Amino acid sequence: MMERGLLQILCCPVTRSPLEPLPERDLYRLNQLVAERKLKNRDDQVLAEPLTEALVTKSGKLIYPIRDGIPVLLEDQAIALVASTLAALPT
Repeated sequence: MMERGLLQILCCPVTRSPLEPLPERDLYRLNQLVAERKLKNRDDQVLAEPLTEALVTKSGKLIYPIRDGIPVLLEDQAIALVASTLAALPT
């Protein structure tokens, strides 16, 4: 889990909005898309590895993976979501 102090100073490099941890249920549902090879990052690469942690913008439109405890805040590594993407998955 990410340190609270670090989380307070991080922001989305695209929108400059605050980031928060992606809830477990959304992470699980996102990983369902990864397993089906239906999820791409903004660089149009299909994600092959499941996410163990991630940060999401307050709007919920961009998700940034956390790898080995380090947030990957690169625009091309972000996962752009349409609100219906996660909602369409079974819980």
